[in-house]
Amino acid sequence: MTQTVLRAGGKYFKLLNDEVRAASGDITIEDCAGQRYIAAGQRGKNITINGTPGNALGAYLDGCHITVNGNAQDATGDTMNDGMIVINGSAGDALGYGMRGGKIYVRGYSGYRTGIHMKEYKDKVPVIIVGGAVGSFLGEYQAGGTIIVLGLGVPDFTVDRFTGTGQHGGRIFVRQRKPPENLPPQVALSGATDDDMAGIVPLLGEYAAVFSLPLDEIMAVPFYLLRPNANNPYNSMYTPN
Repeated sequence: MTQTVLRAGGKYFKLLNDEVRAASGDITIEDCAGQRYIAAGQRGKNITINGTPGNALGAYLDGCHITVNGNAQDATGDTMNDGMIVINGSAGDALGYGMRGGKIYVRGYSGYRTGIHMKEYKDKVPVIIVGGAVGSFLGEYQAGGTIIVLGLGVPDFTVDRFTGTGQHGGRIFVRQRKPPENLPPQVALSGATDDDMAGIVPLLGEYAAVFSLPLDEIMAVPFYLLRPNANNPYNSMYTPN
C-alpha cells in the first residue's frame, strides 16, 4: 500500500488538508502543530498524526482510522459518522460533539462537555472511551450512544459536575469505587449489572488491546451506569411515546 509522509510544521491548515485529501493509502503527518480540520469528512484512509492536531480533528469523519501520538485539541470527532480515532494522550473540550457513529478512544483525560449531543440511529451507535477523568457536563443532552470513563490513575471521582445534564438517551458508564455525586435529576444512577457489563466488555477489551493495558485491572473496579430518568421531561420532547 502507498505510504505518504506529510510535514506539517508551520504549514497553513488548509494547505495541509489539501495534501491529506490528495494522498492515498497510509498517511503519516509529522510535526503537527495545531492545524485544524484534519481529515474532515474523509473516508477510507489510515492516518497517523505525530504532534498535536488542532480543533475539529476528524469532523464529519466517515470511515478513516486516525491515530494521534500526542494530545488533541477541542471538538475532536465533531459530528463524526463512522471510523475510529485513537488518541495516545489527552483530548480537549467537546470531544465527540454531536457524534453519530464510530469510536473515539482516549488514553488520557478529556475536557468539558465530552459527548455533548451524542446520538444514535439504528445500527449507528457511537462509542467514546476515556482512560482518565473528564471535565464538567459529560454527556450533556446525550441522545444515544455509549460513553465510558475509566478513571485510570484517578484516586477519587472520575467525572466532574453536571454529568448527564439534559440526558435523554444513551448510556454513560463510570468506573470508580464510589458512586458519582451531585448528578442532575434527569439522570438515573445504578450499579452496572452483569447484563449491562456484557454489552461493553468487548469494547473494553478492544480499548485495552489498543493501549496495551491489562483488562483484568480495568475490570477490578466497579462500574456505575447513568441513564435518563424515566420521569425526565426531555423524554417527551425528544423521543416518541
